[in-house]
This record gives sequence, structure tokens and C-alpha cells, in this order.
Amino acid sequence: MTRATTTGRKAAMPFIMATVLIDMISIGLIIPVLPLLVGTFTSSQSEQAFWYGAVTIVFGIANFFGSPILGRLSDRYGRRPVLLIGFSGLALSFFVTGLATALWMLLVVRLFSGAMQSNIAVANAYVADITPPAERAKAFGKLGAMLGMGFILGPVIGGLLGGISLHLPFFVAGGLACVNWLYGYFVLPESLPVERRQPFVLREANPVNSLRGLTELKGVGSLVAVIALSGLAQFMTHTSWVLYTTFKFGWGPTQNGWSLFAIGLMSVLVQGVFLGRLLKRFSPQRLAIMGLVSSSLCFVLWGLATEGWMLYAVIFINVLGFAASAAMQSIISNAADPGTQGRTAGAVGSLNSMMAVLAPAIGAPLLAAVSHLPHGDWRIGAPFYFCALLQAASMLIALRHFKRARLKRQTLATVAGPTI
Repeated sequence: MTRATTTGRKAAMPFIMATVLIDMISIGLIIPVLPLLVGTFTSSQSEQAFWYGAVTIVFGIANFFGSPILGRLSDRYGRRPVLLIGFSGLALSFFVTGLATALWMLLVVRLFSGAMQSNIAVANAYVADITPPAERAKAFGKLGAMLGMGFILGPVIGGLLGGISLHLPFFVAGGLACVNWLYGYFVLPESLPVERRQPFVLREANPVNSLRGLTELKGVGSLVAVIALSGLAQFMTHTSWVLYTTFKFGWGPTQNGWSLFAIGLMSVLVQGVFLGRLLKRFSPQRLAIMGLVSSSLCFVLWGLATEGWMLYAVIFINVLGFAASAAMQSIISNAADPGTQGRTAGAVGSLNSMMAVLAPAIGAPLLAAVSHLPHGDWRIGAPFYFCALLQAASMLIALRHFKRARLKRQTLATVAGPTI
């Protein structure tokens, strides 16, 4: 019997929202400083871009194999124990990173952290456990708002702390991960009832099998490619942002912290405030399409920006782009049955991890190739131009998928004929 059961608390959105908020603040703390910490072990900007890419890649590789296993374990033993494992892994990785004296230490600890951590995927499964299908888009929007709130607070605090010492944000992040573990152990209720749990089958936790199962979900199909391509664009943004602004505008930790604050603020406003109104006017499918179009245009504008203030202007006009992920997440979640939400979330997490591996493998060489160019040169935006192509391709695939699904429904309705 879990601690949550003995206390009689019922799983609800406020519990998991608090968990995700603390988790994302701790992760957000290190974003403005990790590329710079890597730079202390390198001798040039191109070498810094290469090794930062390597540090990011090893995390993604470990997470690719770990996410489906952790997702299946959450279907078997519940969401709460797996979240506690993730918080433990995060805390340890932050502390060791802060103490690192060589690049190999960063590589090893990121490999360990990737294998242990699948918090967002399990949190998505938690939300699916406690939310009716018709309300999931709005619920995932609330979860996305907490992610955004973490990106409001974390990078700003990390940027300010990084101005004091590049190592300090890692120790503070490790402390927050410990706080989240305590919250999870003593407060967070379990969301998955015993009667809905599924046996753990290692073969089904294989990432390849998990992805195959994801494509076989009714109504998903080619949307897996949409998740992959848009996820790759998102991870390229995460891994390229700090080095891009450093190379193009000469920004440091504080300026990067404030720019990430702006991204987080828009995420909170759109997913926490505007999403409900948008869903009253548009279906999740249409909202996803419009969001992908908006993101495609904004990536181009980010790449072309010649002044730092232009990045902020683009962030604040990309309203629909911030709504697309919640819309897509609800479509995928509604296609899975109640007993396999963890498996589905783990498969999506594994797919995103694969994209997290590819993102620095593509973004880092692009940044290294343009690192010699002078501040303000439009070519430094190469990673964002590539992201724009990815989002445009995602939009076309999604548009084709939704059109086929609509035609199929119309055909079935015609064959069935009118009911009496």
C-alpha cells in the first residue's frame, strides 16, 4: 500500500502541477549556464559547440532506452514511485555536475541522469489517469503552463546565480530536486488504481516495440512523424538557444535567463489562460495545424533577427505556436486506453529522447560552422532555419493525416446510413 493510499488523498491536478513546477524550475536553473560550463573545459567556440552537443546527446541516448521502461514500470507499480526515481536521478546529476572538474564527468553524469529520468512523460500519464478524454487538451495545457512557469523562474534565477558562479545553479537545482522528492514522498497521491495496472513485460518496454505500438494506436498513425519532427525542432531550440544568442549578440547568462523567462511567460499565458478559449473556437486538430504554421514562421524570424529585442518580439507573437503541443498531446492520449497511458507516454518520451539525441548532433555542427561569423550575421541563425523546415514538414504531414481521417469518417457514416 502506498503512502498516498494510507492518507486518503485523491489524485488531482494541483498535486501533479506542483510536482512539475518544482521539477522544471530545477531543470530551468541550469539552462543558461550548462553551455558556458562546458566552455570552461574547451579552448574555442567551435569546440564548445561540439562538446555541448556531446553532453546533450548522451542524455538523450540514455533517455531513449530508459523512458519506455520507466513508462511501463509506472503502468505496473504506479506513477508516484517512478517519479521519485526521476527526482533522485536529477538531484544526483545536478550535484555531480556542479562538482565536475573534467568533461568526462559531465558525460557520465548526463548518461546516468538520462537513464533515470522520465518525469514529464510520467506526469502526462498521471494527468491522463485523472482526466476525462474530453477535458485532456485543457488539462495538458495546465501542465504546459507549469512547464512554462518553470521556464519563467528557473532560467532567470539560474542566470543571476550564474553571474556569481557557473557552479552555483547546479547546487541550487540539486536542492530543489531533493525538495521535489520529499514532496513526492510525503504529499503526492498515486493516480493509477491497482485494478487498472498492467503486468510489466520487458519485451514491450523495448523502445522500438514501444514506438511501433504508438503508431498502431487508432487515429495516430502518421502523427508520430509530426511528434518526431516538431520535437526535433523544439530540442534544437533548447540546445541551440544559448550558444546562438552568445555567438550572434554576445549575450551572457543573465541576458539568456531573461530571454528564456519571456518564453516561459508566453507558455504560461497561452496554455494556462488562453488555451481554454482557443479550444472553444478550434478543435485540437485545427489548433495543432495553426500552431505549427505559426512556429514555422517564427523560427525564420528568430534566425533573421539582427538585434536582441527582435527575439522578444517574435516570442510574444507566437501565441498559437505555444498551444500546439497541448493539442497534439491530447490527441495522442485520447487514442490510448486507460491501462496503457504510461506505456503511451513512455513511448512518446522515448521518441522525444531520440529527437533529443539528433538535435545537438544537427544543431551543434551548424553552430560550429557559423561560430566564426561576426555578431549580427543572419547566417548564424542556421539552426532556426532548419527548425522552420521541420515545423513546415510537420504541418503538411498533420494536414494530410487529419484530411484522410475526416474522409474516412465521412465514408463510414455514408456506409452506415441514417439511424432510425
